[in-house]
Amino acid sequence: MECEFPSVNSNKQEIKEIFQEVKTIAVLGLSPDPEKPSYRVAKYLQGEGFRIVPVYPKEDTILGEKVYRSLAEIPFPIDMVDIFRAAKALDAVADACIARGDVKVFWAQKEIVNNVAAQKAKDAGMKAVQNMCTMIEHEALKG
Repeated sequence: MECEFPSVNSNKQEIKEIFQEVKTIAVLGLSPDPEKPSYRVAKYLQGEGFRIVPVYPKEDTILGEKVYRSLAEIPFPIDMVDIFRAAKALDAVADACIARGDVKVFWAQKEIVNNVAAQKAKDAGMKAVQNMCTMIEHEALKG
C-alpha cells in the first residue's frame, strides 16, 4: 500500500473556525462497536454538543441517533462529514458531499489521505482536512 502525504489540508486556524461553525456532523463509517475509534470519536463529539448523524450499512440506531445508509439519505443539512473509510473510498465520498450541496467540511480521519478527493472537495467550496482526528483536534483547542 502506498502512503500519501496530505498536500491538501486545513491549517490550525481553519480547524478552529470549523469547530466554531459546525453543528451537525455526519460520521461516515460509524461503527456500533464501542471499542472502535469511530464510536469513541462520535461519542466524544456528541458529548461536546455536536449533533451526530451515523452513516453505516447496518443498525437502526447508534449512540441514540437514527442510522442512515448513505449521505444522500440524510433529509436535513449537514455541516461536516467525518470520514472513517479507506482512502480509496474518498473519491465517491467527495462526489456525494458535492451532490448534497450543503457540506462545508470534508474531514478524513487519522491515517486517511486522498489528495485528489480532498482537492475535489476544496474546489467545490469545502474545507478539507486529512490525516487528523476530530476528537484530538477539538480537545487541543479546549486547552
